[in-house]
Amino acid sequence: MVTPLDKVRNVGIIAHIDAGKTTTTERILYYTGKKHKIGEVHDGAAEMDWMEQEQERGITITSAATTCFWKDHHFNIIDTPGHVDFTIEVERSLKVLDGAVTVFSSSDGVQPQTETVWRQADKYGVPRMCFVNKIDKIGANFDACVESIKSKLSPDAVAIQFPHGESSDFKGVVNLINMKYYTFEGDNGEKQVEQDMPAELQDEAKTRRETMIDALSLFDDELAEKFLGWEEISDEIVKRAIRSGVIANALYPVMVGSALKNAWVQLLLDAVVDFMPNPLDVGSIKWIDPDDTEKKLERKPSDDQPVSALAFKIMTDPFVGTLTFVRVYSGVIKSGDSLLNPVTGNKERVGRLLLMHSNKREEITEVRAGHIAAFLGLKDVHTGHTLCDQKDSILLESMDFPDPVIQLAVEPKSKKDQERMGIALSKLAQEDPSFTYRTDEESNQTIIAGMGELHLDIIVDRMKREYKVEVETGKPQVAYREAITQSATGEGKFTRQTGGRGQYGHVLLRIEPLTDSEENYIFEPEIKWGVIPNEFIPAIDKGAKETMAQGILAWYPIIDVKVVPYDGSYHDVDSSEVAFKIATFQAFKDAFSKAGGQILEPIMDVEVTTPEDYVGDVMGDISGRRGMIQWQENKGQFTLINAKIPLAEMFGYSTDLRSATQGRASYSMHFASYEAVPKNISEEIIKERVEAGKVRQMDA
Repeated sequence: MVTPLDKVRNVGIIAHIDAGKTTTTERILYYTGKKHKIGEVHDGAAEMDWMEQEQERGITITSAATTCFWKDHHFNIIDTPGHVDFTIEVERSLKVLDGAVTVFSSSDGVQPQTETVWRQADKYGVPRMCFVNKIDKIGANFDACVESIKSKLSPDAVAIQFPHGESSDFKGVVNLINMKYYTFEGDNGEKQVEQDMPAELQDEAKTRRETMIDALSLFDDELAEKFLGWEEISDEIVKRAIRSGVIANALYPVMVGSALKNAWVQLLLDAVVDFMPNPLDVGSIKWIDPDDTEKKLERKPSDDQPVSALAFKIMTDPFVGTLTFVRVYSGVIKSGDSLLNPVTGNKERVGRLLLMHSNKREEITEVRAGHIAAFLGLKDVHTGHTLCDQKDSILLESMDFPDPVIQLAVEPKSKKDQERMGIALSKLAQEDPSFTYRTDEESNQTIIAGMGELHLDIIVDRMKREYKVEVETGKPQVAYREAITQSATGEGKFTRQTGGRGQYGHVLLRIEPLTDSEENYIFEPEIKWGVIPNEFIPAIDKGAKETMAQGILAWYPIIDVKVVPYDGSYHDVDSSEVAFKIATFQAFKDAFSKAGGQILEPIMDVEVTTPEDYVGDVMGDISGRRGMIQWQENKGQFTLINAKIPLAEMFGYSTDLRSATQGRASYSMHFASYEAVPKNISEEIIKERVEAGKVRQMDA
């Protein structure tokens, strides 16, 4: 059966960790008939948390896709992680989604990772709805949560429902669109009961509805006229206005319920149908001509258009091999088709097409415009690559991936493990663009790098379980960087005579700090009058890049530098690219010594939620970790403490925090910025690196 595009919804579930995303998704699957038994996250039985690591930890690690139907509408749903270490999963999901449901814990409001995923949705222009979950939880406060959304995320959030009672007094929900009262009956809330408004809620409902209508008047002229004329406004007009505001990404309707208690999720499904955009609403996607990147192209979301699709996730399945998750924007792709990957220039043959339900698979023969499916058989396709018609090539802008902030040395326990480790690391890096690995040239150790301790812990665990690789790990290492604080000039000259043809390269350059640029490196030669022939300019550029990659102070990569070669000399016979690369290194090193070189460290934005009894201990511990308290806020019996803390001081923090608060406090953190390391610590870092270098030289 082919579902018309206006009845397709590609929706993501996004939120901070433990707000109830996966629990909400489980209820959606149950009420849409996709599954017949509700699985609970806390029991390790949630359908969407299929990885062993997810079931053991009770958290979502990888985004999981599923398909279901509600009132003749086809839903493609992606449940995303809430932990900051796996934010890449949210990033690449939002790239291909048409809308998102942001889930909030009613007692916590906007939390740090909620702000992160909200910014990611802003980046890709994804329309959103808000679902205030856990309204039955102790400390629940719907109005405070809505105000938190308005003040921290967007003033355009508008409540279209409100709860009757909160915490243990929670009884039902008032729908401000039709002014009806809803409760749910049955063992799992299967029966939705619509009732007239209770008398004690009518005045409050009327006031709240006026506030809602006032906000909606911006999106519908007819509604605005009726509102100003005190005329009755039909439910259809209200829904039309909400839909217009949502599709314009200028309105964020707020709903309320309790997914764990099986209540009000059906109303959320109705709202996705009524308000979330379909592929036709999103309209034509802006593409690029591969032969002329300045030229913008458009493809309509239609089966009749040439094929254009985006690979947004790679997953290794132990039974069928590498799965490539693809969003099709136009055209129809059938199993056996050959497509072009304009990024690599290679042709890719589609083996099998699969409709995914978490880690379960359903084979299909074709996938049409506006839909998401998994492809088997693609050879050289990575996250962010485009797939298109061979005769009508087109390119979608790829995704930006964050740089890793933490690294770890891993060593195989045996020769057999060594052979397997290379395969495992290659497959894991293909799946996860925020994970990288390399071989340290001096120590010959394998270094893996990721977004946090938990991220690398999961990587190592997956190597052991999925790829049967036993490894030993070293102490986590911080991904420090080097930078300059002022402009400076330097000179480098490399000469060598060997009896035959010699080597000669002479470079004078200036380096300048980049402060407001989005670029990490800018090369801007000012060579005049041919003092250095144009053929050697690329060698200077390459030499500068290689110098920045290896570092100078303590062999950490240098960032945010503009390199301006402005003078030099050459020899008609002896000059070579190698000579100019070496001369550039010498000139860069000379300039760096005068430019106030310093080591930078990653600073994390940390938010701790702790019972009031332990506030003093928590703040004292933060200070002891070189942390700076930014603000604190009382939340009932708990206190929120926000601080900036160097990543180097955060190793083992979860254990220390649990110990200091009897396991009652929790925290989250995400990367904030790079800042200069204090001088005494910088000297220690340099000393350690130099000593390590001496040891490596002796070993060699």
